[in-house]
Amino acid sequence: MNVLLVYAHPEPKSLNGSLKDFAIERLEAAGHQVQVSDLYAMNWKASLDADDSLGRPTSSRFDPSLDSKRAYAEGLQQHDIACEQEKLMWADAVILQFPLWWFSMPAILKGWVERVYAYGFAYGVGEHSDARWGDRYGEGTLAGKRAMLVVTAGGWESHYSPRGINGPIDDLLFPIHHGVLFYPGFDVLPPFMIYRTGRMDDARFSATCDSLGQRLDDLWTTQPIAFRPQNSGAYEIPQLTLRDEIAADEFGFAAHIGESARG
Repeated sequence: MNVLLVYAHPEPKSLNGSLKDFAIERLEAAGHQVQVSDLYAMNWKASLDADDSLGRPTSSRFDPSLDSKRAYAEGLQQHDIACEQEKLMWADAVILQFPLWWFSMPAILKGWVERVYAYGFAYGVGEHSDARWGDRYGEGTLAGKRAMLVVTAGGWESHYSPRGINGPIDDLLFPIHHGVLFYPGFDVLPPFMIYRTGRMDDARFSATCDSLGQRLDDLWTTQPIAFRPQNSGAYEIPQLTLRDEIAADEFGFAAHIGESARG
């Protein structure tokens, strides 16, 4: 299988750097082909701007969506954007690895998403009508591929528990899982979390690698998070709200996950 690892940490000698190196070795030892987008090493340009759309009149107003749509359709994207899209199409599975900074992904990884997820590639695809509202949330360009987050956090696991001060980790990661990954079609696996990173000794690092290695071994057999597909009948179209009979007593993020994912 082909695996793309998109990695966002500025220090190669960090815990994240060591885990990245371990993941590459484990996947390759299992016979998988691996490509790595090391965003800091690539000096990835994080800001989406007019320079991303080649051939546009400099006097015209920049429209992020429409200029992205034209550039993608006409092959006028910046080379770095097109290369990352090719990697995504090549991959059978994508791993996003990053430290949890201020309750989300680092800015450089968010910028990767904003620039690579062009109109016509990751969004704005499919039929928009009274019966369908595009190919998204379970459908789309990246459907049939798998995705998983590998995330480090300095806080204790209890800080991210259902009653923890930082909020439940599943809620914090929902915009990434459901929006960044499920929206363009990925089957999204439960995340691999490493907490309390400042307390990592050799024994704990070894145990962490053992656990991560097992998750990598199981990349194609792990049950995905059971997000509700948009066009499966659970949602009213075009309102895109859950039908009254679906999760009638649920609100917020949890309502968009089927019962099979909650044990």
